[in-house]
Amino acid sequence: MAGGTWENTNQPVLPGLYINFKAAAASAIQGGSRGTVLVPVKANWGPVREFVEIGSEAAIAKVFSADTLDGATAYPSLYLALLGSPKKLLAYRLADNTAAAASVTLQSTDASPAAVLQLTAKYPGSRGNGFSITVQPSLGEPGAKELRLYEGAKLLGTYKSPDGTAAALAEQINRDGGSAWIEAKLLGEGGIPADISGAAFTGGASGSGKLTNADYIAMQEAAEEQSFDVLALDYAADAALLQSFAAWVKRLRAEGRGVMAVFGGSASDDVSKEAVKLASARSLALNHEGIVNVGTGVRLAGTDYSSAQTAAYVAGLIAGQRLNQSATYAVTPFEDVTRRWTRSEQEEAVKNGVFLLFFDGRQVKALRGINSLVTPAEGQNNAWKKIRSIRVMDAIHADLQRAAEGTYIGRVNNTEEGRLALIGAVKEYLAQLSLSSVIEPNGYDVILDPAYYGDSAVNKPEPDQVFLQWNVKLTDVMEQLFGTFYVQ
Repeated sequence: MAGGTWENTNQPVLPGLYINFKAAAASAIQGGSRGTVLVPVKANWGPVREFVEIGSEAAIAKVFSADTLDGATAYPSLYLALLGSPKKLLAYRLADNTAAAASVTLQSTDASPAAVLQLTAKYPGSRGNGFSITVQPSLGEPGAKELRLYEGAKLLGTYKSPDGTAAALAEQINRDGGSAWIEAKLLGEGGIPADISGAAFTGGASGSGKLTNADYIAMQEAAEEQSFDVLALDYAADAALLQSFAAWVKRLRAEGRGVMAVFGGSASDDVSKEAVKLASARSLALNHEGIVNVGTGVRLAGTDYSSAQTAAYVAGLIAGQRLNQSATYAVTPFEDVTRRWTRSEQEEAVKNGVFLLFFDGRQVKALRGINSLVTPAEGQNNAWKKIRSIRVMDAIHADLQRAAEGTYIGRVNNTEEGRLALIGAVKEYLAQLSLSSVIEPNGYDVILDPAYYGDSAVNKPEPDQVFLQWNVKLTDVMEQLFGTFYVQ
């Protein structure tokens, strides 16, 4: 699928829909399929280097566990993202080369015991070290044996061997896709496993202690194969990693993928006397409409979360909102912020592209729905600083690209009739947006670009090229209300 931006002096080679958004011609659309958040995490259990959809708090505990031992970030990061109400949440567990699955080996009942069965935790991680097994005769079934798997005192599963052999146990454990917790491997010729009580699994390692920036950067390549809209990191990354992700987001957006990223800082930065300066410096370094920089940490149920962790919530909030909604003054579930910024600090933050949350005396709200863009580039204006505006532009780009690829490219002749049909379809599409107050009613038009068509055109299109120009006036929400109060 080709697409993205284009330049007259460097026109694309591949067929596709290429759109330039100019300040005088911003575009918008209602994107029904948008709203997917992606978060890389560290965990003590669960699939490694795979994308897993998480739909509830219970699913986090089931897939990755709810603990935060050994630096695990899965539960808090994904929980906060879910609080933002995205339409879809994808998690990607990172692990270094020390990651290992816990295991235990069963011995035979022979006079000279030999290993007959190896049980291995289904996933790498320290959680597996909390597993234990008991092997005992099955009551009322002569010759049969029963294996019980525990996590602490909780029974996870019971497996029976009708003839008491290790082979039958292995078959039952691995049957129909296997157990949710362990895998079995028959050793040697198998045999009858000896009775044991509380044999512990050992050797499990989560693989989180030696993760480097390179591991996160490697995830970028895998993520490009996924469909997502907003990405958040699970911790306060250093400047080098933030710049890597920023460059990646910029490249994807230049290629026509309307993805955004949300970053934040450390807990110590959030509460520092220099918090305003540190958060502003991040925005100035990132300075892009596709990147949101969160400057405040939050408190929920007595637990403090850094602005980097809060970024997952903001990502969920952005992805979960309709296009005619704004993050400005959005009410959050938090009970307080970790540092209350003064009014002058808030003003400085807004000027410097910092996304803040504030406590108004009753609720914690988002201050203003802005991204990290401080200095608009050529062809941009202040609308590019608004998250809502960027989401609208991205949505129309994505939907028009899908429509062009599915209906027009390679299917419709590039004649006057074909071009008029394309223009009519785009106009009809924009008319639907105006009904949802995403764009101004009657505030849009679609024409053939005068620079390429007509007697005064400087450039002439190739027979397979169509150049359109659409002019759209985006709507916005009320953010600043001014009034004059007269007393007589």
